[in-house]
Amino acid sequence: MSNRVNAIKKASLIGIFSNTLLAIGKIVTGLVTGSLAILGDGFDTATDIITSAVSLFASKIMDKPPDKDHPYGHGRIEIIATQVISFVIFYAGIELARQSISRLVSHDQIQINLIAIIVSVVSIVGKLFLALYKFKVGRKVSSQLLIADAKNMRNDVVLSAGVLVGLLVGKITSWWWVDSVTALVVSLWILKVAFSVFLESNDELMEGHNNFDDYREIFSVLKKVDGVRNPHKVRIRRIGVMLIVDLDIEVDKNLSVKEGHDIATKVKQEITRQLENIYDVQVHVEPEGNKEDECYGITHTEL
Repeated sequence: MSNRVNAIKKASLIGIFSNTLLAIGKIVTGLVTGSLAILGDGFDTATDIITSAVSLFASKIMDKPPDKDHPYGHGRIEIIATQVISFVIFYAGIELARQSISRLVSHDQIQINLIAIIVSVVSIVGKLFLALYKFKVGRKVSSQLLIADAKNMRNDVVLSAGVLVGLLVGKITSWWWVDSVTALVVSLWILKVAFSVFLESNDELMEGHNNFDDYREIFSVLKKVDGVRNPHKVRIRRIGVMLIVDLDIEVDKNLSVKEGHDIATKVKQEITRQLENIYDVQVHVEPEGNKEDECYGITHTEL
């Protein structure tokens, strides 16, 4: 876990430094040339500084051990930070859309120059390297926060490419509306990214876990543990990269409490050994044939 947190911190710092340079270059160029598309792309990159800063802040909290107020640890800060990122991205998209529509209505015209085109090319190259780097680290340490940030970087490559195309078309044709329309398209793309990041992170906050291979692996493990009968009400929830497993098993009703406990302990040990990133396994032992109203949980037949 310590190596994972350090990797997130490093990637966040690299993101802050790189995006700061790109944002300054694009915002200054947008202000000097009057290109709303370049300026909007610069503002989008500025939000990436915030997302990297949020990642860095989250990694510091994530590194704290469990305490009496947070007995499951602080790993869920990662998903909260991911949702904060989605709101930041959403605000940037709304603001750019407002400015784009305002310029289209007022028929503002700008002069496209070579500097704006060069800045767009540099932005595409820089964002591409950042996206590839964050994808690599995010997948390596299973960080949804870094992967979400990497997706945002990848989309920025597309956005910057769109801005570049708009600038080139505006330079060749001198159509006054090209820059504003390009900026409006960029804003819609930014809003799409915001919604996708929010929806992907929302599943964990709602205690969802749709990787059914994990459930199949658990039932496969339970079949091999002597004394386990009718495993049911299996539930998995995620806290950051870690998984918490709850399940019920039935055992011979003539066994002693210690013998039932030994079987439950074996179940926990085998699940922890077979599945990666297990934080805890809670096993409820019932006498065989027990009938009672229970909360929902996954059964083998449902899979």
